Amino acid sequence: MIFRKIQILLAAVFLFSLASRASDSLVWNTANDVVTADVRGKALWPLLEDIAHQTGWHIFVEPGLDQRKIDVKFTALQRGEALKKLLGDLNFAFVPQATGPDFLYVFATTMRNATRPVGADSNSGKKAPAKRVANELLVKVKPGTDIDALAKSLGAKVVGRDDALGLYRLQFNDEAAMEAALAQLKNNPSVEAVDYNYYFDAPLKPQPLANPPANQTKLTLDSTQPNDPCHPIVAVIDTQVQSLGSDLDKFVMKPVYVVDNPSPQVGVTHGTAMVSAALDAIGQSSGGTSAVKILPVVVYDGGEQTTSWYVARGVQAAVNNGATVLNLSLGGSSDSAVLDDIIQQALKKGVVIFAAAGNQPVTTPTYPAAIPGVIAVTALIAPGQLAPYANYGSFVSMALPGANVVREGNQTYVMQGTSTATAYASGVAAGTRGVNCDTWPQIQNAMQQKFPVPKK
Repeated sequence: MIFRKIQILLAAVFLFSLASRASDSLVWNTANDVVTADVRGKALWPLLEDIAHQTGWHIFVEPGLDQRKIDVKFTALQRGEALKKLLGDLNFAFVPQATGPDFLYVFATTMRNATRPVGADSNSGKKAPAKRVANELLVKVKPGTDIDALAKSLGAKVVGRDDALGLYRLQFNDEAAMEAALAQLKNNPSVEAVDYNYYFDAPLKPQPLANPPANQTKLTLDSTQPNDPCHPIVAVIDTQVQSLGSDLDKFVMKPVYVVDNPSPQVGVTHGTAMVSAALDAIGQSSGGTSAVKILPVVVYDGGEQTTSWYVARGVQAAVNNGATVLNLSLGGSSDSAVLDDIIQQALKKGVVIFAAAGNQPVTTPTYPAAIPGVIAVTALIAPGQLAPYANYGSFVSMALPGANVVREGNQTYVMQGTSTATAYASGVAAGTRGVNCDTWPQIQNAMQQKFPVPKK
């Protein structure tokens, strides 16, 4: 049965997952105000941003405390005790509100000095500030547009270009010049889309696993149908991908790079874990024999960062290289008009796109998962049980297991998150297509019935 082995894996790593999701993990169960944390050397400001994001509180902090380091680990503490552990020798005051978000004040001297606001979660009606590349815009223009002349008229430099796609990165001297140009470009008939160059969240790291379960499903490459349209190419748009051994490497095509300095291969990469999960799902949904191929598309740079510029180009590169299933186990809080445009073009060509819903237990949209037409996937920690870290917004289409085991040399790792669930979804869709050659709408409908999103 599909995913029987994965369900066994989920049971095997259930306790492990609570303790070792990833460094700097914080899960705030707002239903009963119980907190589990594993925070290692994290600065106070991003910690408070995380709390604000998960709780929806309005948080105010005394200036000058931003770089305080937090190093603490605990499980299932109530709000008051959890805040004492998280804030250490700092003082705090929690002020509940009869209507609207509650207030939290964090200070070293007196409460009245806690004046600097921390961004609250969008559940409170406010969005967190967008993370974007300073003084940059992305612009997609119509064919025949002279981008160099356009940039010059705006006082901008073209610092990145994809002439075939008509997509460009424009850099400005300052924020004011950029904002003025954005207003002009939105009204320019030669411009198809324009927006900031947004950052995406950094990929989570696979974590060492002491007691691994049994080996993965064995796959056999069906070389008699290498070009059969019923056996799709699945593009994993992610970090670099390492070898998974001779049996599985046969399924992996030569990678496509849209970055000049790709992410370093240190330990097991996020991309490797995603390919492993996708192949595992292909094996189970196909019965172990498949002609499906995996195309790695590397969009993360040497600092393991990526932006909407690289992701948009990665999507197009995947389509140009024959991929009909795209796996986007990545995401951020900002909706990019430029990436939307590229994705809509891919969808019109019949490409199926799966994307991660996000690893915060909120209903806030994550992009590109929340783009219309994209299939958003969240994570289960056990059959029928939503993972405590998983986004459960109305944009989410299905829920699959959020844990997978991958091996590197003599070390075994576990990878958890909605990114893993997304890779499973891509693999199930591709493997099922290879067996029955059902249409993509048929496959999606069947998956939504088989992997429904549990009620929170």
